[in-house]
Order: sequence, then structure tokens, then C-alpha cells
Amino acid sequence: MISGGLDQIFEWPRPVKRAILTVVDALFIAASFLAAMTLRLDSLHWMDAPQIWMALAVTLPVTLLLFDRFGIYRTVVRFIGVDSLKALGLGVILSALFVFTASHFFELLVPRSVPFIYALLLFITAGGTRFAVRSLFLQRRSLQKSRVIIYGAGMCGRQVLVSLQQASDYLPVAFVDDAPELHGAHIGGLEVFPPQAIPQLMASTGAKIVLLAIPSATLAQRKRIIAQMEDLPVRVQTIPDMTDIVSGRANVSEIRQVAPEDMLGRDPVPPDPALMGANITGKVVLVTGAGGSIGSELCRQILRQKPSQLALLEQSEIALYMIERELDAMASKEGIDVVITPLLGSVQHEGRIGTVLSRLGVNTIFHAAAYKHVNLVEENVVEGLRNNTFGTLTMARAAIQAGVNMFVLVSTDKAVRPTNIMGASKRMAELVCQSLASEQLNTRFCMVRFGNVLESSGSVVPLFRRQIAAGGPVTVTHPEVTRYFMTIPEASQLVIQASALARGGDVFVLDMGEPVKVYDLARRIIRLSGLKPYVAGERGAEAGDIEIVFGKLGPAEKLHEELLVSDHARPTRHPRILTEPVTSMAWSELEPVLHRLRDACDAYDITNIRNILVSAPAEYTPAPRIADLMWRLTARNAAAE
Repeated sequence: MISGGLDQIFEWPRPVKRAILTVVDALFIAASFLAAMTLRLDSLHWMDAPQIWMALAVTLPVTLLLFDRFGIYRTVVRFIGVDSLKALGLGVILSALFVFTASHFFELLVPRSVPFIYALLLFITAGGTRFAVRSLFLQRRSLQKSRVIIYGAGMCGRQVLVSLQQASDYLPVAFVDDAPELHGAHIGGLEVFPPQAIPQLMASTGAKIVLLAIPSATLAQRKRIIAQMEDLPVRVQTIPDMTDIVSGRANVSEIRQVAPEDMLGRDPVPPDPALMGANITGKVVLVTGAGGSIGSELCRQILRQKPSQLALLEQSEIALYMIERELDAMASKEGIDVVITPLLGSVQHEGRIGTVLSRLGVNTIFHAAAYKHVNLVEENVVEGLRNNTFGTLTMARAAIQAGVNMFVLVSTDKAVRPTNIMGASKRMAELVCQSLASEQLNTRFCMVRFGNVLESSGSVVPLFRRQIAAGGPVTVTHPEVTRYFMTIPEASQLVIQASALARGGDVFVLDMGEPVKVYDLARRIIRLSGLKPYVAGERGAEAGDIEIVFGKLGPAEKLHEELLVSDHARPTRHPRILTEPVTSMAWSELEPVLHRLRDACDAYDITNIRNILVSAPAEYTPAPRIADLMWRLTARNAAAE
């Protein structure tokens, strides 16, 4: 009830609160003057002297006028600071000088020491009341705030402290830092502790959040710091990367979830400017699938390399609209003068593609358009092949006819010894590019393979976070399943740089580090959300917060993905880009295979499609059960008859 009453008072209009403060100050002026007279004379006999009351009657309006003149009533009490206190002190001093002067010239019988006593009492009462109200407000606000431990007592940590103290839903309670020389020091009123003290600080302060204010730390350092707190019941959050802060794309006070790359702890290699701009700067560049996870990031990276024109090909209207708006805003903010051309269309439409390439005079194509979700493509075999394989064929032929200089196929690790239609369709797309590369010399083709990208539309990380926000459970297909992960920006930069290394028909493989156990990743994300993961039936499950549920691998999913076909991968001039000799087919051999595959797609003959893919040099091993939805429906209807 008291808290609710205070909330109402703090929300009163400013003129009302100012009037109340003026009345209160008038009472303090009178009380301070009368108390000063009583303390000085040690009696109340002076109350019979009319000159004393005259002195008070003159002092009261003059003092209020001085307070108003010095802006004391324009100050918001809840934010009162040193400057306001100085103004109040100056007003009090001038008021006391007025009492002294008026008493002397008008013989008001006020003892000479009274103005000094009066000034002291008025400053204590008027100033003390204001700070008491401020303290009450801050105390009330602090009860509503989440208590935060700031990890990092450097310049950035201090800026975060100031930002959080001024206006935020967070209340900083302590600093922790790795530097021993800072331990025990006080910064901004908070003590600095070693990281080992976090459990004790959580218990003593009630903090449930640790905020990483170390934007300059490497990913390896951040991974080490995060690992120290994985077993604590604390939510770990962070501020933006230092490059985003410096560039103005983010503010130091923005609080975010810990990025997945912080958990993986692998620092990206800085891009080589020469490689980044080789096929882009000053050229007309087309990105297919421009609104997708990889396609949109390719567009952002390409824009910064300043092509003469950037064409965006996308079959989703809303995706194209969103990426065009984002790129326009980005170009305006960063002062980049590039023509951005949004194009609705499918990579399967030969006439549309040929017209676009010839009329725009495209120099470089980044072909990222593909259906990538393994289970969806497995259930929609024909459309997966038409888009991924024959869409690539359409794009590649049109590129050769239009005289495009560079064609880059964004491929996948699932094309390595594929066990699913998605991987097989991408491997067939690779074969198309390899074959056409050997048939002519004007258009250079290359293919770039990599694994899962973090935060993409199909990534497990956004899925896990949505499941945690909903209270669980978090679903993992298998306790032992592993995947390779890379950030979208790093993958896109490496795709662009790989294109500059291509001689024609190259298959590049990105070094994605060590594979990550998805179960461990799920546990880590749950713990860093300040919650405790558990698996039903395991010891201590009753104390858990978010359950992890194991399902089963899809009919065509691998337990462990691969990146390399053989051990013969060769390094390139970039430490994260390898090239691997991969089996190819002459166009005269591949063309009849594609004809048979297209005929089988037109007939919706899933069994024949699988047989054709098995016979091609794609090393495809199909799942025992056909998952295509239309095929299963047809088979079910036939069995019913």
C-alpha cells in the first residue's frame, strides 16, 4: 500500500510537486530561523519582539525568490546531484547574508550569530529532505531492479555502470575482474572482486545476472570466462562487440544474450581485403536467395565492398522487401553509393534468369538459393531437386550464356557422402558446376562447403532459446549427435574470399574447427539463461528447471556430419579455406543423368529418383524408408484399394 502511494506521488504533475516543495521550503525557512533564535538566546523571550517577526516576514519571500532564481525548483528531486546541492548552498548563504544585512541596517535586533546558525539549519533541512526523497525513490526503484554483477572493471565496465545507474531495469552491485591489482578497489561506489567470489556475491547481494563488459576480449577468452560460470545458477548476458560500439551500430548500454560464438570460443580470422573485393568492388553482383540467412549476410558483406550494383534475387516477397530496406538503410548510414536492385523470381525460371543476367551485365553470382532443411526436403523430394539441382543448372547455363565472370555455389557439408535428398541434391548441383566449368573457360565456377551456421532460420540455437523461453522442454535428437558450427558473418566472408581463390571447378571446404555435441550446447544455453537443465530419470532431476528430451534422428539424418571426402585436402593462402579434389563427371556423361532425373521428377517417381542418385557419383546412401509425403499418400491410397 505504501509503495503504491509513493508511486502515485511520484507521478503527480510537475507544477503540483513544485508547489508542495515551495510550501515545505517556506516551513523549513521559518523553522530554521526560529530555531536559530532559540538556540542563540536560550529562551523564548525574543518572541515578544515585533522586529524579529518582521525579519522573518521579509526573509521568507526573499529566500524563496533566491531558490527559484538559482533553479532549485527546476531540478527533479529524484535526480538531484552535486550541482543542485551547490545551488541550494548558494541560495542559503545569500539568504543568511540578507538576514545579517537587513538586521544591521534596519535594527531588527537579530543577534549577529543567528544568520550562521540559520544557514546551517536551513541547508541541513532543505538539502537533507531532498536527498531523503531521492534516496526513497532510488530505494523503491532498486527493489524493482534485477541485481547485476559486472564482469570487467575496465573503461567499458565503468561506462556500463554509469548507464545502468542512470536509467535501467538493472542494479549493479559489484565488479569482478581477472586483474589482481584491481581486487579490493572501489569503482563508482562498487568494490572489485576476483571471479572466484561470484558465488559468494550472488548469495550476499541476491544477484542473478552476470554482465560481461569485456567487448575487446577474444572469443577464446570469453569461452573460458563463460565456462567458469556454467554450473552457477546465474544468467550470463553481454554487451555488444567493440567493433559494433566503435562503428555506432550498437551502444555500450545494450544488454544482450550471450552469443553462441562466445560459447564455441573460436576467433574468426580477419578477412583479407584483397580477397574480399576481388570479385565485387566496382562490379555488378547478383545474390540468389538474397533474403535467406546466408544470402542476406552475403549481401551485407558484399555491400561494404562497394560493387557498382547489387542485385537481389528472391522468390519470397516479404524476405526481399526486408533485405532491401535493411541494405538501403545500411548504405545510407555508412555512406555507400551502390545501386540496389530487388528482383522477385525463382532460380528455376530460365527466361527470367537469362533476362536479368544479360540486361544487368552481371559479373559475379553468389548462388545461395536452396532448400536447406533436411527433413522438409526429404518429405518433398521433387521440389528439393528442382530447386537445388535444376535451379543451379538453370543459373549456371544462363551465367555462361550471359558471359558472367564468376559463379559461386554455396554448398553444404551434407553433400559429403549424403544420406538425405537435400545433401544429394546439393552434390548433384556441385557436379553440374564442375562439369560446366570444364566445358568452357569464360565463366569460372567454384563451390564452397560448410556446416551449420549459428542463428540461421534452421539452427538449433534459436530453437533452444524459444523452447527455454516457453519453459521447456528442450529437444535434442540424440545424446551423441554432433554438428559443425560457424557464425553467419564468418561463413559469408569465407565464401566471398574463397571465390577469389578459384581457378575453375574448385571445391572449397571451410575449416569449421571441432564438431560440437548438440546435447552439450543445449545444456550450456540453459545454464547461461540462469536455469538448471535435467533429463527425466537422472539423479537430481527433481531440482532441475528445464527438461532436455531426446527424440530420434530423422530418417535421413547423420549422427556425425563430415566436411571432407578424403584426407587429401590442400591448404590455400587463407588459413580457414581448404580445397579438395572431388570426383566429377564430363558434361557428356552428366547430361543424360540429369535428363533421366528430370523425367523421374516430372513423373513423381520417387523410387527411380533414388536409384538415379545412387548411380551418380554422389556417394548417396538413401534412408531405408521413403519419407516423401506425396509418395506415401499415393502408396497408402493404393493399398486401401
